[in-house]
Amino acid sequence: MKDIIASNHFLKFKKKSPKKLQLEIDNEVKNIINNPEIGELKKGDLKTIRARKFTFKTQLYLLSYEVKENMLFLYLIDTHENYYKQLKRYLF
Repeated sequence: MKDIIASNHFLKFKKKSPKKLQLEIDNEVKNIINNPEIGELKKGDLKTIRARKFTFKTQLYLLSYEVKENMLFLYLIDTHENYYKQLKRYLF
């Protein structure tokens, strides 16, 4: 990866999160950098987007990203509730 570009939404969520969750998010981003295919490829409107699911203290989180021309775009991270609706609102 040459560059990592994070959306304001992603950065705000991470900043407001507890320190341990921030470290887990960093860990997941490293996993994505090492293996960009790790996330599940979405279908339909979001067919170019991948979502990585991970659990922190029994809560499921989703991290959406896209890899284009050696650049990693981090779009959204949040709990599962209304996640895809928010993602579509952000992207379109």
